[in-house]
Amino acid sequence: MAGIDPRQPNVLFILSDDQGAWAMRCAGNADIVTPSLDRIAAAGVRFTSFFCTSPVCSPARASLLTGEIPSRHGVQDWIRDGNVGPSRIDYLAGRPLLTDVVAKAGYRCALIGKWHLGASDVPRPGHVKWFAHASGMSPYYDAPMIDERRPRTIARYLTDELTDQALAFVDDESTRAQPFWLALNYTAPHYPWIDSHPREYTDRYAGCAFASCPQEPPHPFSATGNPATDEGHRRRRESLVGYFAAVTAMDAGIGRVLDRIDALGLAGSTLVIFMSDNGMNCGHHGIWGKGNGTRPQNMYDTSVKVPALFRQPGRIAPAVRDDLVSGYDVFPTLLDYLGIADPAIHKRPGKSFRTLLENGATGAERDVVVYDEYGPVRMVRTREWKYVHRIPDGPHELFDLVHDPDERTNRIGDAETDTISTALRARLDAWFAEFVDPLHDCARGAVTGYGQLGRVTADSDARNVFADVPIKALAVPARS
Repeated sequence: MAGIDPRQPNVLFILSDDQGAWAMRCAGNADIVTPSLDRIAAAGVRFTSFFCTSPVCSPARASLLTGEIPSRHGVQDWIRDGNVGPSRIDYLAGRPLLTDVVAKAGYRCALIGKWHLGASDVPRPGHVKWFAHASGMSPYYDAPMIDERRPRTIARYLTDELTDQALAFVDDESTRAQPFWLALNYTAPHYPWIDSHPREYTDRYAGCAFASCPQEPPHPFSATGNPATDEGHRRRRESLVGYFAAVTAMDAGIGRVLDRIDALGLAGSTLVIFMSDNGMNCGHHGIWGKGNGTRPQNMYDTSVKVPALFRQPGRIAPAVRDDLVSGYDVFPTLLDYLGIADPAIHKRPGKSFRTLLENGATGAERDVVVYDEYGPVRMVRTREWKYVHRIPDGPHELFDLVHDPDERTNRIGDAETDTISTALRARLDAWFAEFVDPLHDCARGAVTGYGQLGRVTADSDARNVFADVPIKALAVPARS
């Protein structure tokens, strides 16, 4: 049957889309219904301070797969062009991916759901199953998918289809000898929200007060022209109902997959991971969206913190951990956890946190600092302070996270904090100087938050690589 060795387990890597770390019941949100996520958390490790590498989908996903920061792998905004057809662009061409490494080590890999890194209609090497979203976002009904290389339109609710595809894959793999690696990448709870989810889930929130999403006046930098942003401000309650329903519907699907793994006797030999690509503001800070919910882009914790759950009974003991961990730590951690050598030819920015999962180590050997970037916006965050630098001229930000955890007061310019901001600025500059590839340094590109149109090359003009206008609203099919 599928992998039965706890030291070389199967991997079920579930990735949601635009889910804030706050959007789980186990994280203290009494409004939301997430029994399956709570079940993973109760039996494993839940990180409360896990950060994406960039608060938008494609760069963050590319970092999980490459172990590199956006200013090295070159995916610097969400992929807007080059997804399918003759104009397809493989944005990760020539870069060894995590799945490439584990496939060579004997894992049978599958991708079910969102890819959004270009060339969605060409299965990646080492994959025995490829069921990828044709672009990266669409309505939840009549979604365009690629089944191996064949385009298909999925009439039914996409979350249910992805779940059923995962169940079929796990059933088939249970009869084989090799371990499997299943990337189950839901499109939930990404926009669209209104009139987009089954009533059995939206009805659960009919009387919800949504106290977990306090609504504030629009942020001074709040972006306009984006359908999710505009609709969130204009139709607040309907958007919240849809967002929460999308999470709960996904949670139900995850529960079905967990049940199947348990029924097949694979729970003890399967590492279950649940994460999101980036955070999300649903009215938090007066923003609807993530990093590109504002212009210039933002680095609030609600944008950069993501849920992160890890479960493998018998190997991972239940715990809640507040260690500062980042998406660039995932690549080395999973190879370390699986006992597979890292083929890196240059120093990685991330460090393995395997010991935090397996034996409850203190994490004292880790740097208590994380970094983030979104184009010309860069962040360094310790437990006590966050410094945000916007190249070239600001506005820059400094937040005292001990006394101001909600990031309300910008301390830049305060005489008593000048030494802190200067030290953090120096640390930020030194870290990026070590890990960027000058060709792909986001600081040199006109990254706007409106999407990436092509690969950055030595000859490319950044003004032609990044879009400067928002995408039109998605057409949501009418449902009876």
